[in-house]
Amino acid sequence: SAETSPSVVFENIQGCSLNCLRMLLENISGLAVDDDFTVEGIPEIDVAVATFIKSIDTEEFVKKCSQNRRVKEFKVAARLLELTHSIKAENIPAGVSTDYITVYFESPRNGGGPVSDVQLFPEENSAIITFCDHKGNA
Repeated sequence: SAETSPSVVFENIQGCSLNCLRMLLENISGLAVDDDFTVEGIPEIDVAVATFIKSIDTEEFVKKCSQNRRVKEFKVAARLLELTHSIKAENIPAGVSTDYITVYFESPRNGGGPVSDVQLFPEENSAIITFCDHKGNA
């Protein structure tokens, strides 16, 4: 079977604070935020992404979320985050080398994996990091 993403996107979260969402996800999953999963908010587009450190069936978790009474009350929608080979890193300090970025994103401690390419955009303080496979971009 195809590999499933360890990340779940929560859309339409403006009615639910990030702390509220974290508690809600703990209640639904039975897991602990920070130890078993992380939640990152993207307020510009009313979205949050939960990434599971502990291996769980994220498809089943999305189903549970969709059926949860509180999730429905908040009108929050859950879906799997598509797997990708590339990510955009922002707020990269000036003068950081592509070698440093490569080593950083290959570090297992940072959730990384083998990097095949780094495109640095110093004028934007960003970079596009491409991994050899999608496991390194969690």
